[in-house]
Amino acid sequence: MNTINELDAVALTCDLPARGLVRGDVGTAVLVHGGGAAFEVEFVGYDGHTVALLTLDRAQVRPLQTRDIPHARELELA
Repeated sequence: MNTINELDAVALTCDLPARGLVRGDVGTAVLVHGGGAAFEVEFVGYDGHTVALLTLDRAQVRPLQTRDIPHARELELA
């Protein structure tokens, strides 16, 4: 399991339909809880507005990897 530190980019590993987020959406870990058991993750649109700021369990996010590719999609609000 790769370590996630504050300010690391992370990808969702699951859909969060109540927040309009889907697996693969990218956010930034802004705070690490419990030695990496959970994280405050901020998801930001390309215009700079915060889409969501959520506390997520380790299983809900993963660090970005060198073989990942950026992808853009239109946000569907819940």
